[in-house]
Amino acid sequence: MVEWKFRRPVLEDRELIDTFFRKYPSRSCDRTFANVLLWARHYNVEFCFTGKVILFRDNSDGYGFAWPVGGNGDVKEVIPEIEAYCEREGKTFLLYGVTPEQFALLEEWYPGRYQISYERDRADYVYESEKLCTLSGKKLHGKRNHINKFKAMFQDWSYEKLTDDNLEECFQMALAWRNENGCEDDEEKNSEMCVTLNSLRLFRELSLTGGALRVNGKIAAFTIGEPINEDTFVVHIEKAFADVPGAYPMINQQFVQHECTGYRYVNREDDVGQEGLRKAKLSYKPAFLVEKGIVTIKQEVSE
Repeated sequence: MVEWKFRRPVLEDRELIDTFFRKYPSRSCDRTFANVLLWARHYNVEFCFTGKVILFRDNSDGYGFAWPVGGNGDVKEVIPEIEAYCEREGKTFLLYGVTPEQFALLEEWYPGRYQISYERDRADYVYESEKLCTLSGKKLHGKRNHINKFKAMFQDWSYEKLTDDNLEECFQMALAWRNENGCEDDEEKNSEMCVTLNSLRLFRELSLTGGALRVNGKIAAFTIGEPINEDTFVVHIEKAFADVPGAYPMINQQFVQHECTGYRYVNREDDVGQEGLRKAKLSYKPAFLVEKGIVTIKQEVSE
């Protein structure tokens, strides 16, 4: 019988988890240590190193396991063990965040045993960094207009990299943003803001990259991200004041221009099913989406 000991990830686990994420890369925003650590409390995520693969388990209402992090042979071997573990624990077997490529492997290994249901709300939007930087072409004409209007309205604007010198200002801006956007009355918004504040608190420890937009001498927007793999950078957080027109497209463009030109793609994460956010993300014309789904055992083969 396999005995796995799960626990909440902490900063000291970074080297182990980062090593596996680098060795077995993905373009999913879920596959960074910062993302795992910062969201672990909200989703009650624990992990276990089996000696061959790393398993992440979501203990929230949607109990399940992430796609194991490891070599294909070891992942193939551990899937039946996850099934057996779930049965012993009285839980339904479920894998979350599974990409089409990963499900294709499941079908190859265990033909017809599993089914997948893709969650559109959880699909990551991935863009070509050059297009986000230049905003060239007719389809992005509106974005260029927003930026031109911003520059005309705020001629004293400036972009700066996040450092020890401006982290506290960004933290105070985030607190003000939280008050202006009713985060205390919205559980999802509140959780996201907790992650935002913790990303600033742990900015150095997590080796994150950030940029800020200064208008009239004050921070009006900031964004934080990190590389997922050699060709893709992920933007985890982006906040801007609503009363600074054009601040969002401006920080988006400036951050990519200054921090992401060494990467072919920029992953701007999902839209969590919010209509306004989906419209905004689609308006930037993604190169592709990283689809993710829920895998369960087909009823006809279940015991």
